[in-house]
Amino acid sequence: MDAGLGLRPRPGAAWTGRRKPQGFPPATVPAARLDQNPARRPLVLRSDAGSRSTDPIRGASLKGLCCHKSAGTEKVHYSADEALVLKQKAEDVLPYLNDRCVYLVGMMGSGKTTVGKIIAEVLGYSFFDSDKLVEQSVGIPSVAEIFQVHSEAFFRDNESEVLRDLSSMHRLIVATGGGAVIRPINWSYMRKGLTIWLDVPLDALARRIAAVGTASRPLLHQESGDPYAKAYAKLTALFEQRMDSYANADARVSLENIALKQGHNDVNVLTPSAIAIEVFEYF
Repeated sequence: MDAGLGLRPRPGAAWTGRRKPQGFPPATVPAARLDQNPARRPLVLRSDAGSRSTDPIRGASLKGLCCHKSAGTEKVHYSADEALVLKQKAEDVLPYLNDRCVYLVGMMGSGKTTVGKIIAEVLGYSFFDSDKLVEQSVGIPSVAEIFQVHSEAFFRDNESEVLRDLSSMHRLIVATGGGAVIRPINWSYMRKGLTIWLDVPLDALARRIAAVGTASRPLLHQESGDPYAKAYAKLTALFEQRMDSYANADARVSLENIALKQGHNDVNVLTPSAIAIEVFEYF
């Protein structure tokens, strides 16, 4: 892991990612300040998970952990046994995190939001989805509509502003957009915390996305044809562009490895809580 952050695998945790390359392309900042964007509203942060006390885990109840509902989302259920494991792992990593933010990176559909909310709940951190914050800041209800009304570049500019704002805070779990990794300036913000890459096989991602449709995925919702084939082809192209950037994360969590360890051939059978438990091994 990145020696500059003082990160190292926790005892018993196998490193399955690649070390960060020494150095990184210098970040380029537009001549005009990003916060002078006339279309951007002042960002008011409203966490889905909410703020917690400084020592939330010690007083957490299993009832609260077993069934968590964030604003506007369905409940995430997990067993009492999973709740106990999550609670213990959270207690173990809290001193190590030292109030730093955690940024989840990965392809669209990789489960960053669902897994991130579980991690935030058990740590007592606040949870934010950077895409939702961009929507809030520009006053447009979906990323797809932002792409349509403005452009991908406009979205990326606002995404960088959001990450800049979040990087000045503490005790956050942030689910980033799939393309957030492509801008070096974003890494300068995320390096202030811990970055974790949720690596999901493209076939599994394509099946997930085809099952729910591509309307909310502007980079996929362009061509006609078989939903799975269309999603798989586009995801493959996007991953080839981004994989080296994802590899700059402090840790890579391979869902394929998790599934094999649990005796499954398909990562889509993994529960969000099972993935969250494994993520804690890389803090």
